[in-house]
Amino acid sequence: MHNSVESLINVLESYRGRDKVIRTLCYGSQLVGGILASKNTHSSLGKTLMLFSAQLSQCRTTLRLFDDLSMLAYSSSYGLGATERDCLVRWMSVLTNVADQLYYPCEHVAWAADAELIKTKSDKWWVLSTVLWGSSLFLSILRSLRLIQLLKRKVRKSQRSDSESREEVFANKATLRRQIRAEVFSILSSLADLSNAIHWMPPGFLWAGRFPPWLVGLMGTTSSLIGILQMICSVQEHD
Repeated sequence: MHNSVESLINVLESYRGRDKVIRTLCYGSQLVGGILASKNTHSSLGKTLMLFSAQLSQCRTTLRLFDDLSMLAYSSSYGLGATERDCLVRWMSVLTNVADQLYYPCEHVAWAADAELIKTKSDKWWVLSTVLWGSSLFLSILRSLRLIQLLKRKVRKSQRSDSESREEVFANKATLRRQIRAEVFSILSSLADLSNAIHWMPPGFLWAGRFPPWLVGLMGTTSSLIGILQMICSVQEHD
């Protein structure tokens, strides 16, 4: 029990960990609130949870005002991906970084317009930021699919290797399979988020505007829980 509480405190002390917890609570509240509201439109608990979800969402938007520099530092360190061996992975990563970098200022302008800090309509900026987010997710899915393909080649190659002992082959295969599993989880997380991104697109584009609140909450909760699981696995691997 003590270790669990200590782990939670450690997560909440980091910005990324806190954001993942807030995100999970945000979408989880929308999921439960949406279900309650769909069964009973006069449900006070359902309305409360939906309002709570909206406030947490606004909180995350405000906190992202300070993400530009960290994203720029990451994009600069990656550059044109000179260390990547695969050309497709390299350029998909670069384009993903470009989309992510452009996303933040667009969202900031939309936020400032809603807060009446600047005189402009926020609608077009919200749409643009959603398009950039969706593009980033789509590119991330393609990148993960390509990485899985490359990792599977490595698995087949390790099985035919005569220069390694049986123990080394087994250890390499286990490592490669963990990496494949991580990419599969990333695809599932991105697909869930991409479903919501399309829902928030202008009406007429695929299923834009057709998701009920509980389904938006379900997709977001699924993505958030996968993110937390990946973070826990990453911490355990480094321990």
